[in-house]
Amino acid sequence: MRSFFSAPICPSCLFAASNPTVFQSVYRPWVTAQQRFFSGRARASPSRMVLSDRVARAPRRDTDSDGRGSRRPTQRSAGPFGGMNQTYAGIRERIPERTSRTSEIRGGREKKGDRKDDRRTKAMKMQSSLATISYGHRTRTKASVAEIESFEQFELLPSIKEAMSQDVLKGMVDLKPTPIQRLAIPTLLGQDTSRRSSRGKDSNKRQEFLLAAETGSGKTLAYLLPVIDALKKAEASDPAIAAYREYFDKQMAAMKEPGYTGPREFDPHPTAARPKVVVLVPTAELVDQVGHVAKALSHIVKFRTSIFSANVSAKVINATMYLPTGIDLIVATPHLLSSMADSDPNILSRVTHLVVDEADSLFDRSFSPVTTAILDRALPSMKQLILCSATIPKRLDNYLGSEFPDMVRITTPNLHAIPRRVQLGVIDVSKDPYRNSKDLACADAIWSIGKDAVRHESSVPGEVDVKRIMVFVNEREKTQEVADYLVSKGIDAVALHRDTSDQRQSEMLGSFTTTAPMKTTFATSTVPPPGKGRRSLPNTKVIVATDLASRGIDTLAVRHVILYDVPHNTIDFIHRLGRAGRMGRRGRGVVLVGKDDRRDIVAEVRESMFMGQALI
Repeated sequence: MRSFFSAPICPSCLFAASNPTVFQSVYRPWVTAQQRFFSGRARASPSRMVLSDRVARAPRRDTDSDGRGSRRPTQRSAGPFGGMNQTYAGIRERIPERTSRTSEIRGGREKKGDRKDDRRTKAMKMQSSLATISYGHRTRTKASVAEIESFEQFELLPSIKEAMSQDVLKGMVDLKPTPIQRLAIPTLLGQDTSRRSSRGKDSNKRQEFLLAAETGSGKTLAYLLPVIDALKKAEASDPAIAAYREYFDKQMAAMKEPGYTGPREFDPHPTAARPKVVVLVPTAELVDQVGHVAKALSHIVKFRTSIFSANVSAKVINATMYLPTGIDLIVATPHLLSSMADSDPNILSRVTHLVVDEADSLFDRSFSPVTTAILDRALPSMKQLILCSATIPKRLDNYLGSEFPDMVRITTPNLHAIPRRVQLGVIDVSKDPYRNSKDLACADAIWSIGKDAVRHESSVPGEVDVKRIMVFVNEREKTQEVADYLVSKGIDAVALHRDTSDQRQSEMLGSFTTTAPMKTTFATSTVPPPGKGRRSLPNTKVIVATDLASRGIDTLAVRHVILYDVPHNTIDFIHRLGRAGRMGRRGRGVVLVGKDDRRDIVAEVRESMFMGQALI
């Protein structure tokens, strides 16, 4: 110790040695002796789990060398907890290296819009999934639509026009073609030469068309009428069919003669198991719907049509396909027809017209392999390929652009626009009385619709119309859960999803696709039924479904649609709301918006519907 104090010591160190508090502070490496000397006591260091007192303040804006203001991060401390107690996130400094190089090349000056972070996009553009159509094209299309006023202006066979008025559109007055029918029928018939592609000028070349129109606009007749017209004209000029008719007439005359001992059976027709027209649709319900229209035309036009789906037994399908009298037109689902073609590839060897209805669904990931397989088998003999859809997703647009670059696209002026006759209401589930319960909000909306219908009684006292309502959810597991809740609230509700059998699906949708009115008696003050201690709503029928029931099904009886979940994209918005307000009727949609839903998306859809604009 003596050797230690033998050297000269400064007065400050002597004072620190005599004061223990200051003596400890001298040997702390991160605190200077001068701070402890003037403060008199140590400052408490801030806790790492407490936010800085400047966290709510706006970051300080310094000035760069170029004179422009920019945000600069504060000095970061080292260590594993260096990111805590920061008043500035410093995210914008983590930009790709190539962006910095671009700024250096331009002399350090960045133009407005160079950074993606500075781009402000609308909410719907963030989920943009539909191909855009210019408004100039829409305007030109409106002018061409106005030129046709009746079905008599189409160059169709007289038998087809007769079938239209007597069977298909029987009982309707003031019949006028829809916009897609005015555009598509002349083009598919070759009547409108201005819309034909260079490939279509040669009759031996395959013609390719895309019909795109809003939901409920009559696309089925738009492609069926010209296809059947071409079928009958080709049949009249087919030498094989003419020879068979001559053989058939002779055989029939010989069989009527007395003492005939020859064969009583006929040779197979040239079209036996070799259909000329194939219509592909995604679901069994659409098979029945399109097949019903085709059979209504066949009574007068005289052609053979059949439907193949899961609702038809395998024995009936096999007997119908190989019927000796032949087959002209079939409506089928892709998976079923593909399995039949695998066992007998010659089934598709004479197809001249292939229609892919709901093309946006049949060319997605689930249907694309079987759809393209059928397409490859039928291409050698095909004369016309017709794709039909209510929306043109960008994925489908890119596929058609690469595989069918010469395809003629026929689009209506209101494509990708929800009709203005369909109103959209919004229920904020986060507010009282629902308190984030979508189940309660959905049941309350249905009860409001049912009780409002009581005010409009029919001619019979106490009798009211049955309201048919569709509720759409995003997940299959949610359908049964919502349906069970609605049933517990006295609502007649059933769940429809992919696990439901095809026969059960047809039964459930049967009352929703018919135009016949449904009547029931209703009294708001009635006593609950025996064995039930709750109220019931007998004048409503509800189907809770996923997008399985939103594609192409002609739900003419549906006037109300409830979107339990906000759709993921604009395509689902169009198809779900398109179940109401079909064929010029008015409809209403109600969307339930919760705390986790995109309110900006719903707001832009409502604005676009009000303005009559197309969704993106």
